[in-house]
Amino acid sequence: MSVSIEAQSGQVGAASASKRPGKAARIVRSLLKSKTGTIGFIIVVAVVFMAVFASAVALHDPAKTNAAKRLVPPMWMAKGTADHPLGTDNLGRDVLSRIIYGSQISLLVGVCAVAVAGTIGVILGLVSGYYGGWTDRIIMRIVDAFLAIPNILFMLVILAVLGPGLFSLIFVLGVTNWVKYARIIRGEVLSVKERDYVRAARAVGSRDVRIIFKHILPNVVSSFIVVSTLSIATTIILEASLSFLGLGIQPPTVTWGGMLSDGRQYLATSWWVATFPGIAITITVLGIIFLGDWLRDILDPRMKTKES
Repeated sequence: MSVSIEAQSGQVGAASASKRPGKAARIVRSLLKSKTGTIGFIIVVAVVFMAVFASAVALHDPAKTNAAKRLVPPMWMAKGTADHPLGTDNLGRDVLSRIIYGSQISLLVGVCAVAVAGTIGVILGLVSGYYGGWTDRIIMRIVDAFLAIPNILFMLVILAVLGPGLFSLIFVLGVTNWVKYARIIRGEVLSVKERDYVRAARAVGSRDVRIIFKHILPNVVSSFIVVSTLSIATTIILEASLSFLGLGIQPPTVTWGGMLSDGRQYLATSWWVATFPGIAITITVLGIIFLGDWLRDILDPRMKTKES
């Protein structure tokens, strides 16, 4: 009798376990429950799709000029045409097609610059937090020195020396934005390195490199993911700002900041030339921020505790 009861209880436990949603299902459910997360995810997916398949999505060659179609208004305005839904610029180039191609540069610079900054910041943050002492003091003083210099001024100086260009821009945005990662990761490491499993790894003679990358890094990577997501949004704005000032990526490469710079003198007469690239930047940045907020909630252990 007791055997049958145990078997039944085992079957009930197995059935209840099978009904539990998997990790992917929980993530999808959490995303669908978050309105801002869902909106952000849709925006980010749309922008990535637009950037990857720009040649198939764009109606026209973004660099092709046509003096006969100069400053054509959007299609819903008088003299507008469906062939150019968002109008044309001062050289007769299709604004919508240029926005689509401009998304490639914004995402490329955003992701690559954050990868550079994140790699530098995470490594220095791990070393600073784990070893402490003079190592920590030296790294933190370097961080303080970087924070004391206005970011945009530092970027302008470096770009003036290196010259404008894609790789120069990625390098500048990477080496000037690593400090936030170093500070955040250092703070996480100071807490994690005192936990029992790290002490146990030291006790059995594990090397510092193994402890840092196997036991500490996996437990601070969630903070890095959240900060990286939000930093991509900031980097896109910085790229647009530098391109607007003429120190970013140079023509004929299409950038949203370059489009803003080209259209600023036509704001009074042909507002669409600069307005639509600005809207594209705003929507993209908001989408990334919304998605980052959702990631912060789902990766925060305190939020997981409340949900459970």
